[in-house]
Order: sequence, then C-alpha cells, then structure tokens
Amino acid sequence: MNVLSRMYRGETRFDFVGASRRTLIVSLILVAASILIMLVRPFNLSIDFTGGVIVSVENVSGVAVEDVRADLREIGDADARVQVTGAGFIIVQTESLDPGDMDVLVATVSAVAGTSINDANVSAVGPTFGAEVTRKAFEALVVFLVVIMLFITWRFEWKMAVSALAALFHDLIITGGLYALVGFLVTPATIIAVLTILGYSLYDTVVVFKKVNENTEELHDQATISGIVNLSLNQVLMRSINTSLTSLIPVGVLLLVGILALGGETLKEFALALFIGIAVGTYSSILIAAPLLARWKEKEPEWERQRRRAAKGEAISEDDSEPVMPEAPPTVPVPSSVARPPKQRRKRR
Repeated sequence: MNVLSRMYRGETRFDFVGASRRTLIVSLILVAASILIMLVRPFNLSIDFTGGVIVSVENVSGVAVEDVRADLREIGDADARVQVTGAGFIIVQTESLDPGDMDVLVATVSAVAGTSINDANVSAVGPTFGAEVTRKAFEALVVFLVVIMLFITWRFEWKMAVSALAALFHDLIITGGLYALVGFLVTPATIIAVLTILGYSLYDTVVVFKKVNENTEELHDQATISGIVNLSLNQVLMRSINTSLTSLIPVGVLLLVGILALGGETLKEFALALFIGIAVGTYSSILIAAPLLARWKEKEPEWERQRRRAAKGEAISEDDSEPVMPEAPPTVPVPSSVARPPKQRRKRR
C-alpha cells in the first residue's frame, strides 16, 4: 500500500528512461514479429471489404446458431457467418454468389427461421464497395496523423510529434499483428475502433508531454532531460493507470456482452479492437513515446553538456552555456641572486 500511496502522490522514483533500452528492444521485436505475421497470415476481412451477400430474416421459430449452420452445410455454405441477435433476427453473411445460389441461400435461411422469402432482407456487396471502404479508411488515417503531427509540433515541438507518431505506429502494428495471428474478423467497426484507440493513445501521450514541458520550464537549469522525463512519468503514472482501468473495464463488459449475452458480432468486433488498443496504447505512452523523446533530446548539445556535468557530480548553473576561462597563472617571484639587467634611463632633453 505504501507504493500505491506514493504513486497517487507522484512520489515514486521509477527509472523509465533507464529501463527504456530493454523495453524499446522488446517493442522492436514485437513490431517486427507483427509485420512478419501480417505478411505470412493475411487479415480475415469481412465481406464489407471482399464483397458478399447478407441475408437478414426474423427468427420466428427461435432457432439457435447451430441449427442455421446445419442447414447451410447442406447447401454448401458451411463457411457462412451466422449471427442470432438479441432483437430476434438471424443474419447470414457469405461470399459473393451467383443469382441462383443466392436464391437457394435466401430460401434456406427463411425456411429455418420460419418466415416467408418475401420478408427476407437481402443485400449484395460488391468488391468495389470494399475497395472504397478501404480507401476511405486509409485517407482518414493519413489525415488524422498529419493533423496530429502539426498540432503537437505547434503546441510543443517537432521531436515530441515524431515520438508520438512512433508510439501510434507501434500501437497500430502490434494490434494488426494480434488480429492477423488470432484470425479476428476485420470489419468497418474494427477500423472505427482503431481510429478511436489512436485518439486515446494520443491523449495519454499528450498528457505525459504536457507534464514534461512544464517540468522542463521549471527545472531546465537544475536537471538532465532524462531526470525531467522520469519525474514527469512518475507524476502522471497513476493518472494513466486509472484512466486505462476506467476505460478497459466498460470495454471489457461490452466485449463479454457481445460474446456471451447478445451474440452481437459488431459489438464484439468493436469492443475487441478497443480493448487491445487501449492496453497497447497505455504501454506505448509510458514506455515508448516519453523515453524515446528523452534519449533523442539527450543528443542535443545543451542537454549533453548538462548530462556530463551531472555525471561528474557538479551542480548545473544557469550560465553553464558560457565557456569557463582558465585562471591566469600566478606570478613567479624572481630570486634575488639572479642578476637583473640594468635599467635604461631616458635621456632628458
């Protein structure tokens, strides 16, 4: 409890920058592994991206998912996605079908649901629509990153903006690697969730950078940049943990509701991306963005000079930027035994 109370008061002394060498190596390994997984195992894209057919009917007979799957296997659609919603509807999604196969699918789903074919809602999504969704998502991501880069540069400095973007790409790549590894379905709801978690991760990073900026103005001539970043991280550590927990708990509840109670696929996909992204974003804000900034700024001449003086145990003064001139050597007295040359007298005119 003593550690927790100190964390709440911001009095801990965790060396985040000192440990960043190991955490950055671990993060680089995870990023490289995620990229490799995404290359070897492509994403499990929904029909919104690949094209397909969606059939929605009212579940009059009250059948379960397995009953619908059993009838779909008989017509060769065993790979179709089946969802029984809490509102009393059956939703079946398959790949693109010929008109004849589509009619068979609609008739089968309507029969097992106990409703008429005329009451079925059928939507066919072409590959062109999926390409448009992908393009719009990519454009939204690029605009988001550019705006964030400009804002942080204007509010703080460009090195903070680059460090924040590095943390965002870290979150994106690792989240994508987890989706590819486990085979989670990627839907438009997933894209929305990813953009949401980027905003969350960025908020946490900006909170840390704001504290770093405040402490830099106050302690600029009294501490090194690593010491300032460590102090800032310790001061906002509990705030970041509390914010993450208060976000993860309701998102976790949504995830459980989507999986167990209502069977809502869209809710589950949205909550899953949020849960993974918030956890990874909290990690990157504390152990990636700020320590990366500290190591980068340590190379600046001003902070390098202060780091060397701190390593020697010398106090860092305000006029440290001025070079220290060596004192003049003391005057050595001439012994009396040494003959001195006679003084030349000036001639009077």
